[in-house]
Amino acid sequence: MTAESVEHRVQWPVPPQDGYTVDDLFTLPDLPPHTELIDGSLVFVRPQRRFHYLAINLLFNGLRSSLAAGLSVEREMTVLLDERNGPEPDISVVRDDAVTGLDQTSFQAGDVLLAVEVVSPESESRDRTTKPHKYAAAGIPSYWRVEQDGTQGGLVVHVYELDSMSKAYVHMGLHRDVIKVDKPCAIGIDLSALGGR
Repeated sequence: MTAESVEHRVQWPVPPQDGYTVDDLFTLPDLPPHTELIDGSLVFVRPQRRFHYLAINLLFNGLRSSLAAGLSVEREMTVLLDERNGPEPDISVVRDDAVTGLDQTSFQAGDVLLAVEVVSPESESRDRTTKPHKYAAAGIPSYWRVEQDGTQGGLVVHVYELDSMSKAYVHMGLHRDVIKVDKPCAIGIDLSALGGR
């Protein structure tokens, strides 16, 4: 082993006994981009696949052109759910008045009306169970889970709405070619526009 290889070793942060907090998420040096905080643990995200990137672009642009006044669509911003949970939805729809400027790095859960997660192989469990449970518990009214439709590469969007009594999401529908919903506002997006190649 050379002296040079010793110098370039990665120094992983040692978690505190009670886990990290959202304050740590923003102050720990040299965290990889898009690091999330789930139950006090840091979650490092793998590099995006092309499907993931194209799906986010399609939905972001579709939401942006559909949104009513007073709403803003945001991409890959941390949402502060509580002291030990700061996930980063692929897309969020937030109230306009929650946008404070170009240096902003997060939103409060109470300002988020829709959280969208595009499922990757490494995030399947988090996007299907962990995150929707936490988003619902934090009171986020709508959740979309986006998946690849088989090997052809089309989109499948599962739409969920919050049941205020149970504080859990109810599956409202599955959309393949077009998504038309009325929450958080009237939205229509052509899902077939995803470039498969």
